[in-house]
Amino acid sequence: MQGALRKNFVSTRNPCKLCAPLGAALVFKGIEGAVPLLHGSQGCSTYIRRYLISHFREPVDIASSNFSEETAIFGGEKNLAAALANIATQYHPDVIGIATTCLSETIGEDMAGILRNIPEDSLNGAPVLVHVSTPSYAGSHAEGFWAATRAVVRRLADRKNVPERPNQINIFPGICSPADLRYLKEIVADFGLSAVFLPDYSQTMDGPGWPEYRALPAGGTSVKEIASMSSSAASLTLGRIACVAQEQTAGEFLRYGSAVAHHPLGMPVGIRETDEFMRVLEKISGTSLTEKYLYERGRLTDAMVDGHKYVFEKKAFVYGEEDLVLGLATFLSEIGIIPVLCASGGKSGHLRRLLAERIPELQGRIETADDEDFAGIAESAKRLRPDILIGNSKGYHIARQLDVPLIRVGFPVHDRIGAQRILHYGYRGALELYDRIVNALLDKKQDDSQVGYSYL
Repeated sequence: MQGALRKNFVSTRNPCKLCAPLGAALVFKGIEGAVPLLHGSQGCSTYIRRYLISHFREPVDIASSNFSEETAIFGGEKNLAAALANIATQYHPDVIGIATTCLSETIGEDMAGILRNIPEDSLNGAPVLVHVSTPSYAGSHAEGFWAATRAVVRRLADRKNVPERPNQINIFPGICSPADLRYLKEIVADFGLSAVFLPDYSQTMDGPGWPEYRALPAGGTSVKEIASMSSSAASLTLGRIACVAQEQTAGEFLRYGSAVAHHPLGMPVGIRETDEFMRVLEKISGTSLTEKYLYERGRLTDAMVDGHKYVFEKKAFVYGEEDLVLGLATFLSEIGIIPVLCASGGKSGHLRRLLAERIPELQGRIETADDEDFAGIAESAKRLRPDILIGNSKGYHIARQLDVPLIRVGFPVHDRIGAQRILHYGYRGALELYDRIVNALLDKKQDDSQVGYSYL
């Protein structure tokens, strides 16, 4: 592995990340009957709604305590109390997920004290209140996502009077698509297991059309299911960097507090990471990999042989959340593409080390960039001249300048339809991604040809 890139400037220009409360809001959208509430300015909730709606193409409500100049000076306790009462009256939620923003964190709001002082009779139906600290200056949307997951488990997982469920597992899937969540459910069911996913926005952020307005979309993990997580046989966290970077993951909390076995894994992108995921399920269930998935794996390896001559030694830029970058880079190494730059707005400090551990065969051929912005990625592109970019829509302007294909994955994808149906996980997801990569390179080769060969 080559060394991490060093910046020669101070300011961030178009960061390769989004804000921490956005990740928290996504977690709350994956809980049944939950409403996200941002304790801060109205602009924060508007910005996050815009990003979630443009990616998932679904209606998204995110409440705000609506800070003003006066609130920023004297504190937002009254605003928060009013916001909670309004949400309880209008939505009748089971859960209100409260994420703090930069403003409320900077003025030092005592959230625990404020929430203790909220009179229960002001909350119609007394929904459960879950608070998570998510100042954006302390982390990216990925870190906000994992922090909210941990906060929900700490608040709702019941360690008492819950019967053991030896056939149930907990899955913390990371930031993935609704299609990924549905595929993971299919895999778990085929192993004869049941699973509690946190979050599960497979329906809330990708549901059918509504014949009439609904205040809260159907779907999500229920409070009862989250309470049962402390009695599951095991927890699987799909995010290697999250597991080493977070102070305590939800899986580790359940391991220490409830003796639930914890398996920290990578995002199951590509063959190696999916193989590891499948082996853990085999161990927990006592069931061997079924013919269905052996065939899926076989079709993937056959496709890799078919297209190898088109992708071998091509160079790629990979960017996005750290765990997704790690998974994609591992997959690219499997198909013969060199991820010459792996960039993320995250700053865990573990990306370079884990890339070296997972892809030792490419030692010295990969540059890493932590806490990176798109201006820095563009500068590296002029030097490294990649053949393809793989990441979210925010890298499109770089692909356009370089005149190379962009494979849109991860979050956000807001210049194409169907982002919620992009499959990244498992053998099936790897095959779909492989076809997209190969065909994008063939498109480029064909379009650039003066002859325009129809047979390649």
